[in-house]
Amino acid sequence: MLDPQLLRNNPDALRDSLTKRGVALDVDVLVDLEERSRQLRHQADEARAEQKSAGRDIANLSGEAKETAIANTQDLANRVKDLNSEADRVRVEFEALWLEMPNLVDPTAAEGLEEDDAEELRRVGDQPDWDFEPSDHATLGDRLGIIDTDRGAKVSGSRFGYVRGQGALLELALTRWAMDRVVAQGHEPVIPPVMVREHALVGTGFFPEAREQVYEVPGDELFLVGTSEVPLAAFHGDEILETDELPIRYAGYSTCFRRESGTYGKDTSGIFRVHQFEKVEIFVFCLPEESQHEHDRLLEIEESLVRELELPYRVVNIAAGDLGASATKKYDIEAWFPTQERYREITSTSNTTDFQARRLNIRYRSDNGTTPVHTLNGTACALGRTILAILENHQQADGSVAIPEALRPYTGFDVISPP
Repeated sequence: MLDPQLLRNNPDALRDSLTKRGVALDVDVLVDLEERSRQLRHQADEARAEQKSAGRDIANLSGEAKETAIANTQDLANRVKDLNSEADRVRVEFEALWLEMPNLVDPTAAEGLEEDDAEELRRVGDQPDWDFEPSDHATLGDRLGIIDTDRGAKVSGSRFGYVRGQGALLELALTRWAMDRVVAQGHEPVIPPVMVREHALVGTGFFPEAREQVYEVPGDELFLVGTSEVPLAAFHGDEILETDELPIRYAGYSTCFRRESGTYGKDTSGIFRVHQFEKVEIFVFCLPEESQHEHDRLLEIEESLVRELELPYRVVNIAAGDLGASATKKYDIEAWFPTQERYREITSTSNTTDFQARRLNIRYRSDNGTTPVHTLNGTACALGRTILAILENHQQADGSVAIPEALRPYTGFDVISPP
């Protein structure tokens, strides 16, 4: 949520940001609703003051004058009630529309409305050059006996799969390896709940924008999270943090659930785009003046992990129109997938400034009272997609896949071979 003062002081900044995002939201309607709400509340306060003044005078009146004054105070009481009721109605209308207002786009975010408009910042690592025909990750997973999507579909439907045998051990190894690395960078490990109440999703900006992507458990008024960013952000909801506590850094491991609504026909083979997956998420609460530094820091952590896995990758600055509602700026790290001859996203990091903190009422104590903190999030390791990138880039001529050096102390084996 943005500071409503922007409506009064700089509505053009909102209009410009919405244009960059390609979002059709009428700022003039918001300005009018917010102003009407304040005016109605002011009129109610004036009527209440007049009512109190008239009430004090009644004791000095008698006869017909007293009866008239009593009737007048009753009329004023009714007016106060009606004005407050209308102010409440207008405020509810305003807040519903205000929830649809995304965060302001950072001036340095890439321009454009589509995924392909992302700005490439750098490429790192050499793309593999083989003297054999490489196999795609779906074929490799099946041939090695470590990914079974046929039985996943039989049991749960499309976009589900079983990760088996050495594949399962590789995923567990990735989990501990990634967690060890980010803990060494000052992040406290957390295993959060994966079912949350609606306010956590509203507070993080996933509702109302991405509601169609979220699984609901209606009988319990709970929702399955698509990322541990949600419970990590809500962890300090309605709290006032001390300045010397900041920054607070967490690393959450969780299963994640996404409906993948609107992706019919995309990535239908293998487990690149699935309804259930695991990842290690890094999250930061910090002072406003530190958030840009923290964003750069999270990106460097993510890059260091991808480099350790010996994966060729590129970093892109996401286009304004492709940002989520809460993000002011976002970087993606895309690993090279040889059989697709393209880079695909495996991790990302976003700066959400004070957008989530305002919604979740998370502040820090300053000389000027209390101020919303800034929050940032990043994916240290999306386990499924990272496994696929390893399979494609570390495959060998005999059909096996070499385990990156960094993971071998965690897996206990150096190679996955066909059975």
